[in-house]
Amino acid sequence: MPRSDFYVLAAEDLQARRHFLCKVLEKVTRLGHKIYIRTDNETSARQLDELLWEFRADAFLPHSLVAEQLNSSIEIGYGDSLPSHRDVFVNLELEVADIALQFERIIEVVVQNQEILDATRANYRLYQQHGYEIRMNDMRR
Repeated sequence: MPRSDFYVLAAEDLQARRHFLCKVLEKVTRLGHKIYIRTDNETSARQLDELLWEFRADAFLPHSLVAEQLNSSIEIGYGDSLPSHRDVFVNLELEVADIALQFERIIEVVVQNQEILDATRANYRLYQQHGYEIRMNDMRR
């Protein structure tokens, strides 16, 4: 059964969202999964690419932009760029791309930003309608 994980943070800012995502990526790659991160545009994709290089001095998150066709464990894309796998999809857009529903697992990191909260509620319902097992991870505690 496909699964969707929501990580709900207490923070409001997008930078906290990206930093927490790096921690999730460390864990998921250690488990041997391939990950596709969907951003809303090229600028966001390149910013995330930089953050993954600088995340922690003692950590290495092997990644690339999908357009580079390097087939890394973590691939970052936007628009029509897609990876060859359908393992883990990380949604950093407000709406869910149709392609996401072809992946075995979808991850969303939620911050206390009204636009993101509204989008997350809609995404939750969509995953539910498509038979995804949904796991809520409340990180506000």
